[in-house]
Amino acid sequence: MENHNSSQVTVVMVPLAAQGHLNQLLHLSRLVAAYNIPVHYVGATTHIRQARLRLHGCDLPNIHFIEFPIPPFTTPPPDHSLKFPTQLVPALTATTHLRRPFHAFVGGLSTAFRRIIVIYDALMSYVVQDMASFPNVHCYLFRSFSCFCTCAWEAQKWPDLPPAASGILNQIPSVKGYYSKEFQDFLDLQFGANKVSCGEIINSCSEIEGLYLDLWAQGIYKKGGLTLWAMGPFNPAKISRKSDHECLKWLNKQPQNSVIFISFGTTTTFSEEQMGEIAAGLERSKQRFIWVVRGADRGDIFTRNSQQQLLPEGFEERVKKRGIVVREWAPQMEILGHPSTGGFMSHCGWNSCLESITSGVPMATWPMHSDQPANAVLVARVIGIGVEVVETWTRQGTGVVEGGRVEEVVKRLMVSTEGEGMRKRAAELGARVRNSILQSRQIQAFIAHITNI
Repeated sequence: MENHNSSQVTVVMVPLAAQGHLNQLLHLSRLVAAYNIPVHYVGATTHIRQARLRLHGCDLPNIHFIEFPIPPFTTPPPDHSLKFPTQLVPALTATTHLRRPFHAFVGGLSTAFRRIIVIYDALMSYVVQDMASFPNVHCYLFRSFSCFCTCAWEAQKWPDLPPAASGILNQIPSVKGYYSKEFQDFLDLQFGANKVSCGEIINSCSEIEGLYLDLWAQGIYKKGGLTLWAMGPFNPAKISRKSDHECLKWLNKQPQNSVIFISFGTTTTFSEEQMGEIAAGLERSKQRFIWVVRGADRGDIFTRNSQQQLLPEGFEERVKKRGIVVREWAPQMEILGHPSTGGFMSHCGWNSCLESITSGVPMATWPMHSDQPANAVLVARVIGIGVEVVETWTRQGTGVVEGGRVEEVVKRLMVSTEGEGMRKRAAELGARVRNSILQSRQIQAFIAHITNI
């Protein structure tokens, strides 16, 4: 990579303290640092530790991890009756105490560098709002969701949407009034903070959602002349550091495109009844699978989680010849990138969607909360590389999805003509997206911009 004189410019990343957000800005840190620009990745001690522990598939040279203490916070267990991860809210609220130490830290950097670039999660706006006090600091707001989701949430404010977008965007349920009072209070604190952004960054690319990137770019420019930087996907096109996880050794022995990978992310805990239905559907489908069975994260993942996701008695013994159950952290990108993996049943968090798209793997969509319903619509109805487990998402949840539905969707994705067509489209899209990542034109343009402002 070109040397951009690291003594002149540094970048500071300010992620939200939730896994899907930590991961995205850590991958962006890796991309920026590759241009010999020092990157400071900041946060509470426990969340920095979490981000570093869970990154897989790549190394992190030239990244400085800056840990700040925050007051103790409660770490309640996840509640399977609630789709939204309310157990994380105390941790998120506690990170508002980063405002003063962050200001002091950037103040120190401002005397050592000609320019400081602060890239902050939209839900960390409260922490960075004092950056205008430093004349050599430039801030960029990062949106961790798909641009399609962002457009959907703003669609009612746009009277002149093109027909190609208006119909599908209006299918996405509003989040107004959806969140708990505690989380809404946290959001209000962020939205009420001083606006310091001179541009916006989205983890996406035109190959995935070009129409919606264009719409959003036009919208933010009209609001304040801001520039949109779509530099994603941030995840690697190729894995540089291989894992020796047992499930990968098992995958090596399976036929091409024969395995469905099942994982519902870090914020979802299912009831014992729902786990039983998923197990029944998988067993009856007769398909090969890798199923990650973990409880949702607490606000501090290093707090012992006594909750276990229970499976029906005898299930693992009955399916051991064609399925693996993983109870710890799994190397998701490597599993999706393996030639034996032919489908992905997912909650449709944006990280998971991008990793699946990059790998050319079609999805069985099962959204739970927040941006996930919109991402599921993008994958299944816009891009056309997904089968919907849940066709109509509601705020109250969908109740228990029966094993028969799980069996039907797994078979449609893995052994039907419909699924084969999706696999072909996903492979073609994945090749275009990987090529876009490798060319890195958008990231190169951003690096040129921040080093020559």
